[in-house]
Amino acid sequence: MPSNIAQTPPAVARQLGVDAHKVLRWIASGQLQAINVGDGTRPRWRIMSDDLQAFLDRRAAQPATKATRRRKVDPAVIEFF
Repeated sequence: MPSNIAQTPPAVARQLGVDAHKVLRWIASGQLQAINVGDGTRPRWRIMSDDLQAFLDRRAAQPATKATRRRKVDPAVIEFF
């Protein structure tokens, strides 16, 4: 995607396979940055490609951290801390 293309919430929703209302909720909650190009009567949002990519990068799955195993405690040993 070129970095200067603005998309509407329905276009982003189609691209991500979600409902347009979900995209609007992400915008309202501040998770997804968008520009209001409306005339003041109601918002008309545009999402820049860079902002969408940053949003997707933040939500990308992270590799699972390896769980450390707890060592067994010997009941005969008394630890003083």
